[in-house]
Amino acid sequence: MKLNEIRDNEGATKNRMRVGRGIGSGKGKTGGRGVKGQKARTGVAIKGFEGGQMPLHRRLPKRGFTPPNALDLNEVNLGRIQVAVDVGKLTAGTMVTNETLVAAGVLSKPRDGVKILGQGELTASLTFEVFGASKSALAAIERVGGSVKVLAPVVAETAA
Repeated sequence: MKLNEIRDNEGATKNRMRVGRGIGSGKGKTGGRGVKGQKARTGVAIKGFEGGQMPLHRRLPKRGFTPPNALDLNEVNLGRIQVAVDVGKLTAGTMVTNETLVAAGVLSKPRDGVKILGQGELTASLTFEVFGASKSALAAIERVGGSVKVLAPVVAETAA
């Protein structure tokens, strides 16, 4: 074998088709592009173009990102819970949970849990078992002698 005798295998390569070289070539006249119109011309870039009308992808509103497994929580302020205690729908001895707040009429439906927020004043000493609570709510509950059991998983804060 010599370097000047090295060739591709038979049928390994194919000659390119020369388009637009007369009717007899089979690829003459329109050169395989069909007929007329913008797409028959060179330099066509019309992916989302609708003839000057606002394209569909720009007419529709932007939706953003919605986490697929986000929890739908109820939020309740301490003042609202104190009103329920004053009226007599909640007593100081009972455990305050999502279900007891629904039964007392503080919440309309249970959803995925409840988060206690610190707005308002709490004077009754209550025991809470809730999904979450704000720092101000935790401080206010513990100030009057209550306790809070948070059911939410603890997320470690990362130092940036």
